[in-house]
Amino acid sequence: MASIGEILLNTLSAGVSKGVHFGFNNIKNNNKNNSPITTLVLLFISSTSNTKDQQIRESATTHLETAANEDFKQYVVMLCQELNNEQSQARIAAGLALKNAMTARESARREEMSTRWMNIDAVTRDQIKALVLTTLGTQDVRAGIVTAQVVAAIAAIELPLGQWEGVIRDMIQNLSSTENTNLRQCTLQSIGYICETIDRDILTSQANSILTAVVQGARKDEPSEAVRLAAIGALYNSLEFIEDNFKREGERNYIMQVVCEATQSEDLEVQVAAFECLVRIMQVYYEMMPFYMQKALFGLTVQGMKSPHERVALQAVEFWSTVAEVEIDQENYRLEAIDNGEQPTHTNYNFAKAALPETLPVILELMTKQDEDDDEDDWNLCMAAGTCLSVTAQSVGDACVAPVIQFVETNIRHTQWQYREASVMAFGSILEGPSQELLVPPVAQALPFLIEMMNDPVIKVKDATAWTLGRVSQSLAECIKPDVHLQPLIEALVRGLDDSNRIVSNCCLSLMNLADQLQGEQGRDSATSHMSPFFNGIITALMRITERNSNEAFARTSAYEAISILVTHTARDTFPTISALSTSILDRLEQTIAVQNEIVGVDERNSHLELQSNLCSVLTNVIRRVGKDISPIADRIMTVLLQLSTAASKSSTILEDAFLAIGALTTALESEFARYLDSFAPFMFSALSNHEEHQLCSIAVGIIGDVCRSLGPASASYCDNFMTTLLQNLQSPVLHRNVKPNILSCFGDIALAIEGQFAAYLDVTMSVLAQACNIRAAPTDYDMIDYVNGLREGIMDAYIGIVQGLKSSDNNLLAPHLPHLFEFMSTVYNDPERSDALLRSICGLLGDLAESFPGGDIKNLLMSEWVVQCLKEGRSSRQNSVTTKEVARWAKEMVKRATM
Repeated sequence: MASIGEILLNTLSAGVSKGVHFGFNNIKNNNKNNSPITTLVLLFISSTSNTKDQQIRESATTHLETAANEDFKQYVVMLCQELNNEQSQARIAAGLALKNAMTARESARREEMSTRWMNIDAVTRDQIKALVLTTLGTQDVRAGIVTAQVVAAIAAIELPLGQWEGVIRDMIQNLSSTENTNLRQCTLQSIGYICETIDRDILTSQANSILTAVVQGARKDEPSEAVRLAAIGALYNSLEFIEDNFKREGERNYIMQVVCEATQSEDLEVQVAAFECLVRIMQVYYEMMPFYMQKALFGLTVQGMKSPHERVALQAVEFWSTVAEVEIDQENYRLEAIDNGEQPTHTNYNFAKAALPETLPVILELMTKQDEDDDEDDWNLCMAAGTCLSVTAQSVGDACVAPVIQFVETNIRHTQWQYREASVMAFGSILEGPSQELLVPPVAQALPFLIEMMNDPVIKVKDATAWTLGRVSQSLAECIKPDVHLQPLIEALVRGLDDSNRIVSNCCLSLMNLADQLQGEQGRDSATSHMSPFFNGIITALMRITERNSNEAFARTSAYEAISILVTHTARDTFPTISALSTSILDRLEQTIAVQNEIVGVDERNSHLELQSNLCSVLTNVIRRVGKDISPIADRIMTVLLQLSTAASKSSTILEDAFLAIGALTTALESEFARYLDSFAPFMFSALSNHEEHQLCSIAVGIIGDVCRSLGPASASYCDNFMTTLLQNLQSPVLHRNVKPNILSCFGDIALAIEGQFAAYLDVTMSVLAQACNIRAAPTDYDMIDYVNGLREGIMDAYIGIVQGLKSSDNNLLAPHLPHLFEFMSTVYNDPERSDALLRSICGLLGDLAESFPGGDIKNLLMSEWVVQCLKEGRSSRQNSVTTKEVARWAKEMVKRATM
């Protein structure tokens, strides 16, 4: 019988140009004794190794999955043997297939793969593990690196289960007892992959051994730069769980010495990896860096930014971006502690400010290093430097203004466009961070020049100018004098809309910011605004953009977004233009529905769906803006939205967009929406039962709340179905947990709408809410903490709605539940992770209860010490929003009256 390798070689030499069946038959003919599983796997390897034909790849992948499902043990054994075969030309493909059989991004899939692997008998698993460890030393380093991934994949399954605990020890022993460079390199790669994949707590006990091994390989006297590179990569991935080592000065000094020396390596890859390691060290161990910044890091990184190698310079720039970002966080932590009356535990060493005289000139010079042909989507030195300047400005504040303004004044009229573009970008980059008092004079002075630069002959300069004007209109709108600057500014931006697609997005952003900021001066319900005289012209220009067939550089999408925002922030005298706009939007939506069945091809269909989504977004904002004035065309709107919902598949995001528009229409029409409810109800209940599409389901839950708020007591006839469906959804094991807080909140909307009629649902609702109250989060499970806070906000919304809804009827229905309500509020209040929204809800509910139950048994509950402290904190804490303070003051007054 021919060996597996011979079969593969025969298959590879024959090729698969005649398709899957040829490859399959060729393998069978060369080895009739192969099992069906082996044959199918070999077919996959040969096809993926020799062809780019998508059909063959997909068919081979299907065969491979079938093979794995039929006999997983035989499948992995065969792949492992093929990976270990030095003569095989398909060993890398076999290794990748083996690795993919044990790893997945989705947690559920990972769990399934882990179970499948652990179901293989221990003897076979040990044999596979021994074989892959041996394969790390293969002569083909590419196969060795793939093997390193396989080792890490197995370790990621077994180490958390207390299995294969000697894998790190065995690999470290390889490092100290062999001269095989490939084995050392691939072993270090594998250790790095393991450190990257596995929870730090599992590896902490082996931190000393791992650190010794990787630092040994990263030293400057290591003869192999490939080994050194692998070692630095492993060090990068182990930094978080070697915290105890890093706290020891001697060990820390040695680690820093090794990494700093690596930045001076003659090997470019090692240099880049070393700077990446310094970036990570700064993120994780900032508080231990003062000595090293003074002695080495400052000089090394400034020198690195000047490197002729772009990848090295990029990492050095990233280092200073990271310094600024960390120091922004450090300052926020410090201020938060002071606000809470606590001693700050975080120190801001102001590295960015101290280094500014040396780093800023280099950053500004790097911002000029770009070519006219650079792709705007590619990350390059110019973009990195601009980002670094932006976060540095936020970190150092006023200290950066004078030198940047000097750079701008020197270069804004430079003959080379790169310097003009850099000066404009630099100016826009410092508009967040420094004090407004310091920025207003130079911005006011520069504004006419910026408007003029929208006529620059170079597209990149105009693009940067449009972006900077957007930053000005967002952060320093007070510099824009409506009677002086507004008309030339808007004219320049509108001209920019007819220019290259690449500047349309920034022109749109500037127009959106103008609408937002200038409306803020006059108010949403004002008769007119500074933008009103230009509104019709801007909308007309934006609608021209939306007529383009392509969406290059997202120009069309940006135009629709700008229309939506302009509509949201416009004054009432523009409503005639909005009316005409809504008609045009409906016309376009109807056209998209008419041609929907003619759309072919994935790209064309995606473009079509994106267009429908944009149109729905504009329509939703129009409805929200004009409110009840939408009534004359409400029938047409609802007809179009129902047609859109009918044509959309259950998994289409267009359903979500249509539902959002319907929700807005519900709120706008209030009780008049009742005439559409019977037609819309089947779509709504279908969405509520579509648990796989949880976002759509969540929107449908929100529409129930909209309907109840709009119809008030008249919604009672629908509430049996509403409550039954919502309760079923709460019990669903499939429905995404993030929908459930919205369901609880919806109970409050229903109670508030139907008032005393909610008594029929009170007991079951209070029972469900009591169960939800018991859900807790572990202190270190941050995702669960966020979820529990959201869940509690939903519970509080429900309680508030129920208390207010029953206030006008029989309060005694709630009396048996009062002790539980106060116990829950006390628990939430004393949770250090509670949000401002939760504190506001607690204060509001206390006020509602005090108002609804004056005197009696509630008096003692309201006089609890935690209630007094809660209302005091709600009124006085500097961290609280104005709304929270107002609610707390009102609640204090209600409690005072109830306890007199």
